[in-house]
Amino acid sequence: QLFTDTTPSPSQEVEKSGLLNMTKIAQGGRKLRKNWGPSWVVLAGNSLVFYRDPPPPTAPSSGWMSGPAGSRPESSVDLRGAALAHGRHLSSRRNVLHIRTVPGHEFLLQSDQETELRAWHHALRAVIERLERENPLELRLSGSGPAELAELSAGEDEEEDSEPVPKPFLRLSGRRSSSRCPEGTEQNRVRNKLKRLIAKRPPLQSLQERGLLRDQVFGCQLESLCQREGDTVPSFVRLCIAAVDKRGLDVDGIYRVSGNLAVVQKLRFLVDRERAVTSDGRYMFPENPGQEGRLDLDSAEWDDIHVVTGALKLFLRELPQPLVPPMLLPHFRAALALSESEQRLSQIQELVDSMPKPNHDTLRYLLEHLCSILRAMPGNRQLHPRFYFQLIS
Repeated sequence: QLFTDTTPSPSQEVEKSGLLNMTKIAQGGRKLRKNWGPSWVVLAGNSLVFYRDPPPPTAPSSGWMSGPAGSRPESSVDLRGAALAHGRHLSSRRNVLHIRTVPGHEFLLQSDQETELRAWHHALRAVIERLERENPLELRLSGSGPAELAELSAGEDEEEDSEPVPKPFLRLSGRRSSSRCPEGTEQNRVRNKLKRLIAKRPPLQSLQERGLLRDQVFGCQLESLCQREGDTVPSFVRLCIAAVDKRGLDVDGIYRVSGNLAVVQKLRFLVDRERAVTSDGRYMFPENPGQEGRLDLDSAEWDDIHVVTGALKLFLRELPQPLVPPMLLPHFRAALALSESEQRLSQIQELVDSMPKPNHDTLRYLLEHLCSILRAMPGNRQLHPRFYFQLIS
């Protein structure tokens, strides 16, 4: 749970409050698995605050205390510099808003009532635009970076660097400065120091290009992962399937029996902590930046083939979106319900061809692998094809 110093004070007026479904999908730029749940959401000041429970019916309709009396918020989001957009591409649910903040936290808000979500969209947009007008020099997600901030700070008085700044003034919550110094002077001084500090920070793209920072493999968007690796099928998927094809086709219970969870997590950690990956499965280790290592799934450490299949299932399960895009699922169901086999096959083929290239190629790679398993199994050990569809969806 994230709780920040951006929580509004009781004197700040509530712009809007109500019950919404909420999930956090990113923490500091790192993707998280969706975990939808109801939350009482309060928009006040420059913050969006989430409570676990709604206020009692006797609570006042205005004022900051629109959450349960005396309760502590579950989380608080600073909307300064935030980006607001529709979340259609991030969830199969209807009426979804996507909020992305400067620190890299991302949230999805959803309501079954379209009019209610539209009202939230207008309220959030108005607050974000107001904050941009009131703080035009602050860092925003719209593209301001170290270069822009350095240019803005170039004309500032450098003599201020030698003056000590009391700790209370370093907070980002917007509280009033001490009465010992003029409010405007202290706020400008702190703002200038923060701008210069941010201007010295290397941009995210630079860290990624130098290999010092990269997204993980597990939980990463399939399209982003394939683009990073320069292929349409993730390298980890190819490595796992190659290992199963080599020593797992005749294993009873393949993809049904679970491997040791601790060993599966160890394999996941090994894959996620690598710095770089090539199309043939070679990895760069952070403790040895000049050496290349190869992830060998045939080593004794991974001799249990159920560990490899468990890691592959975990990778597929943690994809932010399933291999079959949610927007196509209703069309697939309608095609499967057709009585004429030729028409049914034709429509399914059209739907498969319309899938994004990484989804299409990865799905085909997996299905060809599963078909080889079915052919290798004796008749009394074969599973219903529906089991394999559940595996990839």
